[in-house]
Amino acid sequence: MKKIIIILTLSLLTSSNLFASEFNEQNQFNQWLLENGHSQYLKNGGAKVDACATFKKNSDAWLNEECGNYPKGKMITENNLNIKLVNKSLSTTNITTQANPNLDTLIYYLWKYSYRNRSNHLKEFKPKNSSYDFKFNLIEDKFLKKQMKTKGILSYLYYQDGEVLINEFSPKERLGEFLNNETKFYSMSMGKSVTSYLVGHAICDGYIDGVDARVNDWPVIKDSLYHDQKLINFLNMNTGDQKYVYEYKGGVTTLGAYEDEDIETTMRLHFRNKNTKKSKDIYNYNGFVTQLILNYMKFKIGEDYDKFYSKVFNDKIKIKNSIRYGYTSFQEKNGNGHPNIMATRFDYLRIAKAIMDDYQNDTCVGKYLKEIYKRRIPKGSKEKEEPLFNRTKSYGGQFHMDFPGLEDKIIFGMGGYGGNMILIDVENSRILVVNSLHYNNKRYKYNHKKLILDPIKEGKQIN
Repeated sequence: MKKIIIILTLSLLTSSNLFASEFNEQNQFNQWLLENGHSQYLKNGGAKVDACATFKKNSDAWLNEECGNYPKGKMITENNLNIKLVNKSLSTTNITTQANPNLDTLIYYLWKYSYRNRSNHLKEFKPKNSSYDFKFNLIEDKFLKKQMKTKGILSYLYYQDGEVLINEFSPKERLGEFLNNETKFYSMSMGKSVTSYLVGHAICDGYIDGVDARVNDWPVIKDSLYHDQKLINFLNMNTGDQKYVYEYKGGVTTLGAYEDEDIETTMRLHFRNKNTKKSKDIYNYNGFVTQLILNYMKFKIGEDYDKFYSKVFNDKIKIKNSIRYGYTSFQEKNGNGHPNIMATRFDYLRIAKAIMDDYQNDTCVGKYLKEIYKRRIPKGSKEKEEPLFNRTKSYGGQFHMDFPGLEDKIIFGMGGYGGNMILIDVENSRILVVNSLHYNNKRYKYNHKKLILDPIKEGKQIN
């Protein structure tokens, strides 16, 4: 009986917290609409109303809205959008892959991904030097424009032979009115590839011995299956952790919400003294391994990390806008870094161009990129679990490789949730950057062959 009471109490507390979270996020969203000139999406032009005025005092609704904490009224703005959320919860992080959201729901999630305050888990890194400026020789792609009218694509950039040839936003009547060149697009998976690029610099700067270095000097992972493995195993996601970490078809097993924890906590809860054993070396895509890579790199670099980061992003990539990268509130020594990234569309292109330039110029980092390409591994049966736009044969150094129909080309691919995609043809100087809000195999399935594979395979003709 006591156990039942405890469970009920926890359920009520969780429900109360959920209602509070829903209200706070909705209010932030509405305020953002008001402050950015989108009052047409607000009731009464954004005039504030008392959210509790229609509830009977001490009713369930009155209590759920915590109206007792607002003696002068809970004044809020209300939107007039038909937002349909998963499980009726504004706290839901992502649009589920199966969902076919209406335009109003996409507007909300665009705010959630790109404009919501993420300062509690993303740090801002500001540019210091002059940025790299692109040359433009724009051409029209009518098929792309047609696709963007109905799909979740927010931005599309195509770069070829030193020039940006295609530069498109979602149409104004769809999502374009909320976008500009300073809009930052969030991605966890594309941050994996950026982490790998940083590792290449850490190796070239002498902080790490190389891709075959044994990760046996980091106390945080001692007594776990990851201890004393080669760095290349982490980079290729074949550490033999598939028994404990599994991210497809419903999320992570065993580790739970590891993204909200530091490495030390995850190790203590799930690996250390648990007799975890390494399984067969097979491709097992997951975010925890990249979290390990990032924090190991930070451990090796030590107090020079901020200077190192600036050297890569300011001196090498020459970003124009600030970028944001992930962390938790835990102590840095316990591994509090996360490979999440937020960057503008053109800064993603700058990152991709820097990768291409290093490869072509055979710099030290370029040699690292060639090594991870050479050491790539087959995805095997895991290939079919990935979305169609990112269903490649191989994986190497945190990049997707060997795209269908492009196996004769050396392509470094950066794929992410929702249809985000960056393809870098390092030999033919072609780069494609797609920032997308949602992708599925139904209504929101964009034509990945014509929009992603064909431009890289055939190039674009300039009129």
